[in-house]
Amino acid sequence: DKEVRAIFLRLFAQLFQGYRSCLQLIRIHAEPVIHFHKAAFLGQRGLIENDFLTKVLNGMAFAGFVSERGPPFRACDLFDELVAFEVERIKAEEGNPPKMIKHVRELAEQLFKNENPNPHIAFQKVPRPTEGSHLRVHILPFPRINEGRVQELLQEGLARSQGAPPATRGDKKCVVPAGPPVGMF
Repeated sequence: DKEVRAIFLRLFAQLFQGYRSCLQLIRIHAEPVIHFHKAAFLGQRGLIENDFLTKVLNGMAFAGFVSERGPPFRACDLFDELVAFEVERIKAEEGNPPKMIKHVRELAEQLFKNENPNPHIAFQKVPRPTEGSHLRVHILPFPRINEGRVQELLQEGLARSQGAPPATRGDKKCVVPAGPPVGMF
């Protein structure tokens, strides 16, 4: 499924490339409002008469996209990097399917790494007890917890995690790269 997601990531990066140049930050309200200049975006790309793209830009999903990705100072992700730095690569790969597939696999690998930063840590799901299982005689009662042993295990775990890398990637806020202007496409 990561490869399918990578294909859609490339598609939306191509579809919305240069969108940041058409964002306007309006600061007349208590909270700044981000406005997307649709006519400028469509005009610069020569797609004013394109019904599909016009409907996409008028949809609620795109409005959510603009409000979420519009702020100029926020944590960047794979999509931002793709839109800002990989536009030329995507365009060059259009006529070369092996290169395109290689890039899709690279993106899929990155998506997998982003969702599973520590693949060596596996979480095992505990099955839900069956109905009436608490009435069975052969199940022993849960033993009393030894507080001293719990504290000892916690200290051991803390000592081990001190040297380990952080489990998740911190969302460091930065200035979102604008990428090339829309007129280049």
